[in-house]
Amino acid sequence: MSHIGGEPNHSADHRESPHHVEDDYSRPPRGSATAKLVTIPTLTGLVIGILFVTVFLAAFHAPEPHNLPVGIVGAAQQVKAVEQALDQNAPGQIEFTTYDSAAEARNAIEHRTTFGAYVMAEDGRTAQLLYAGANGPSVTGTLEGIFGGIAQHSHATLTTRDVVPASSGDTRGLGIFYAGFGIVLGAFLFGLISTQMGRALQLRWRLLSLAMFSVVGGAAVALIGGSTGFNVLPGNLAANMSVIVLLAAAVSAGTLLFLRIGGPAGTLLASLVMLILGNATSGGVMPAAYLPDWLRPLADILPAGLGLRALFGESYFNNDGFVSGLILLAVWVVASLGIVSAVDFLSDRRKARALRSASLAPAA
Repeated sequence: MSHIGGEPNHSADHRESPHHVEDDYSRPPRGSATAKLVTIPTLTGLVIGILFVTVFLAAFHAPEPHNLPVGIVGAAQQVKAVEQALDQNAPGQIEFTTYDSAAEARNAIEHRTTFGAYVMAEDGRTAQLLYAGANGPSVTGTLEGIFGGIAQHSHATLTTRDVVPASSGDTRGLGIFYAGFGIVLGAFLFGLISTQMGRALQLRWRLLSLAMFSVVGGAAVALIGGSTGFNVLPGNLAANMSVIVLLAAAVSAGTLLFLRIGGPAGTLLASLVMLILGNATSGGVMPAAYLPDWLRPLADILPAGLGLRALFGESYFNNDGFVSGLILLAVWVVASLGIVSAVDFLSDRRKARALRSASLAPAA
């Protein structure tokens, strides 16, 4: 052993072996740990995929309306004859509201109080179907099919008129759904990745990250979908942006909440509620009246449905659902983050008490 300056030199005898990252992967977990790492991703992917297919097929495999609001204009005897015909040929599909004039019915369509109107001439020889193309091809097809048959049965000549056409950039009436689906998917992934990577971050930094994502993402989608892009969001740019920002924040915050309180099942809960049920009931493909009874109430509760109704209303239907959508989306954000903050606070207190108890315990 050599000495330098009176101090022993261990460099030749005790060299620290270099650590290779590959060594971490050369020793895989064994037994139950291996089974867990193999099983959990497999089951998670299978359950999410199966739930997605099941919910969307349940909602859209054979859609037909249930009490779809439709206006009717005509003499009392004409209205009664049409209602009787529908009770026989399309029971439960249409819920009529009688209007005194075509102008009054059109106003209801423009405010989305009703989805169409069947207007009959006094002599019964002609009829007109008023509809809103902005509601999408499914609604238009339903109304044309039902009332085309009614007119034919009564030997009336039917004409159609689109009183609220979809934007020129949205020929199929699905642009708002795709814009909404994209931001909901991005917000869900943000919440998932933020939880996985930001566990060591304090809540305020995670909130800053959420705010940055929501504002930038909302602005980008509004610009891409608006008149500056594909023109599928024809409404006011600032109004559309405010809805999409809050929609992104609500889904992100809701995802954080489910992951925080759901434990191992949090990913499944968040994907089921925010992604699968949210998009299936959003009303972007077809209105909530086409959904099964067990799905229909979710359209007025989950962020995707609130956001898309606000976008449709602001873009086409005289702000139908716009103000209420903004308020309820803000409630989602505040409530979700408030619960997450409370859970974190209580968890920190329990940890602090446990550390104090351990420090005060007598040594063995």
